[in-house]
Amino acid sequence: MDYKDYYKTLGVDRSASAAAIKAAYRRLARKYHPDVNKGKSERFKEVAEAYAVLSDPDKRQRYDTLGPDWQRFAQARAGSAGAGGPFRGRSVRVEDVGDLGGFSDFFRTIFGDLGGEGRGGFGRVEVEDLGGGGRFRMDPGFRVDRGEDVEAAIEVSLEEAFHGVSRTISLDLDEPCGACGGAGHVNGTPCARCHGTGWGKGRRHLEVKIPAGVRTGSRVRVAAEGAGGTGGPRGDLFLRVSVRPDPVFERREDDLHVEVDVAPADAALGTELSVPTLKGQVTMKIPPGTSSGKTFRLRGYGMPHLKGGGAGDQFARVRITIPERLTEREKDLYAELRRLRADTRR
Repeated sequence: MDYKDYYKTLGVDRSASAAAIKAAYRRLARKYHPDVNKGKSERFKEVAEAYAVLSDPDKRQRYDTLGPDWQRFAQARAGSAGAGGPFRGRSVRVEDVGDLGGFSDFFRTIFGDLGGEGRGGFGRVEVEDLGGGGRFRMDPGFRVDRGEDVEAAIEVSLEEAFHGVSRTISLDLDEPCGACGGAGHVNGTPCARCHGTGWGKGRRHLEVKIPAGVRTGSRVRVAAEGAGGTGGPRGDLFLRVSVRPDPVFERREDDLHVEVDVAPADAALGTELSVPTLKGQVTMKIPPGTSSGKTFRLRGYGMPHLKGGGAGDQFARVRITIPERLTEREKDLYAELRRLRADTRR
């Protein structure tokens, strides 16, 4: 086996920062991804292998420490039946998720013990946070660069927030260029559409569902509808909800408040009146002697709880209203009532 210079593979200096290594990987992964550049799968695997080592501080330290002396380390490992050489006892966290099908013998020789002694192999490597938090797996079903998460604003009415609603929205998102497939070039020539960046704006029309019970400030996740990835899945779309004020109802947490007008005679003698709710009109009894400001509770007529089921309550506050224009007969009756009330206070 020949020594693999992972720094040369990515085209970075040995002192390169983690950010520079990541940027180099992203550029080369787009360039050599098999979905974009047919016949370059081996080159793509070399790039992925280099990134798997140099993006991991523990693997990079081992690689830098051994350098071209890796063969002596391999012999020491073989002679000590997997004793781990100069790195025995180091705590290295690697997820064991299967067979390391795509990595080279060179990689296996240096890092094969990190998957655990006595298991005869190394777990499938997953490189986290490629771009928008995605992961890469070296196996036949690998994927690269999950797309970025996207946030967008959406406004709904209180009634839509009460029942839930489906909406069609349009988004302008960063997408892999349709002309070069994200590679940045066409047959070695910089792509004229994306000017070599590999990316461009694309408009998407989506139908999204807003669940019942949302409030201003709620964030609704729409899985896999964010920006496109380079050979990987889309990111997620997060909708930032605002609920328009309603002319009839006031929302406080998941409770609704409404004012109902009651005539003086009805408030004095008692009555039944129709009260608006977001479920429709309901009948509510007003007992005799009700004063202005008296509040009645309608249980379960408030906003649905976004989590946990159930709903808040609705509170109906009585507002006694006096007619602006009184007939002569009404004026006489009010005058008579005032005299009667005055006599009772003597």
